[in-house]
Order: sequence, then structure tokens, then C-alpha cells
Amino acid sequence: MTEQVLQLMRLYAKQYNVPVLFDETSEFICSYIKEHDVKSVLEIGTAIAFSTIQFACAKEDVHVTSIEIDVNRYCRAQKNVFMAGLADRITLLHDNALTCDLKNQKFDLIFIDAAKSQYLHFFERYKDNLNEGGVIVSDNLFFHGMVEDLSLTHNYSTKKLVKKIRKYVLFLKSNTEFDTEFFNCGDGISVSRRHS
Repeated sequence: MTEQVLQLMRLYAKQYNVPVLFDETSEFICSYIKEHDVKSVLEIGTAIAFSTIQFACAKEDVHVTSIEIDVNRYCRAQKNVFMAGLADRITLLHDNALTCDLKNQKFDLIFIDAAKSQYLHFFERYKDNLNEGGVIVSDNLFFHGMVEDLSLTHNYSTKKLVKKIRKYVLFLKSNTEFDTEFFNCGDGISVSRRHS
């Protein structure tokens, strides 16, 4: 049933131009969830809950909390989670991730896949919501190759965004609180773990 729901979601995403996770990226994160016995995931940027559902299906005892600012996508995500029969393992929050207060909730894995220009703010805001040994995973760090080669775009707004992603990558590389590994997976991801 879940696979059928995901297939319908793929079609919906293609038709309405909703960005969804690359299969390669999803497989990487789902494998990480299994191999590291992740029990709690915070996802920043639900969209239509495509990756949310995949993460929840990675292991039977994992719970995913996901934040989405756009009301239409949030409503679509609710329908998809219900259709997949995962409402007991997924908590959807309609909120702005820059101001959402999760108080003292802790997570084994935090996945950042929302407004690219705000990645640094998301990282700083939620790093204290990590369980000991937990990781922050950031997606789209290659941004279609433009982070490496800015000449691939001539659009001013896109160049501005790419520069912010570059700044975030430099922040991760120079961060003394976290060790970060970068992976050539999908559109580029990083896994950041706090020093023990």
C-alpha cells in the first residue's frame, strides 16, 4: 500500500512541480536510519511528505516529526500520511521552521531540506535538539552543480542563493563543534555529528 501511495506522490510531484528527494538520497538516509538504529527524525521541510513517509517506513520503531510552512503542501502531506497508514508514526507541524519551538524534544537525526538560503539558521536553531550521537543531514549542497561552478547560471537570484549554499558548506567545514562528511549522493548531502 505504501509503495502505491509513493508512486501516486511521484506523479503528483511531477505534475505540480513539487521537489521530492532523489531516490539515491532517500536510500542513503533510510539505510542510515536502519544501520544506526535511529528512532526519531526531525525533518525541516515536509513538502508533500514523500521523504517523510520513506523515513517512517525505514524501520518500524522510528517516529518522524516534520515541519512545513506552506499550508497547501501541509494539507496534501496530511492526506498522503493518512493514505499511507502512518499517522501514528508521523507528526506533521504546520509552522515556520525558523520560529517553531520544539522545546526540549530530542532527535537522533535532523534532516534539513527546506529553504536553501536558511540552512545555516536551521542548523543553529535545531542543533540542541539532537540526541547524543545524533546527526544533522543537509540536502542539495551541490545545487545542480552550481555550487561548484557558478557560471552554470546567469540568473541573479539563483547566484545569490548559490552563494548562501557555499557559505553554509564553508560553515560546515570550519565548524569546530561538529565533524561533517560530504557525500556525492543525489544533489549532494552532508552528515554532521557533534564531537563527543
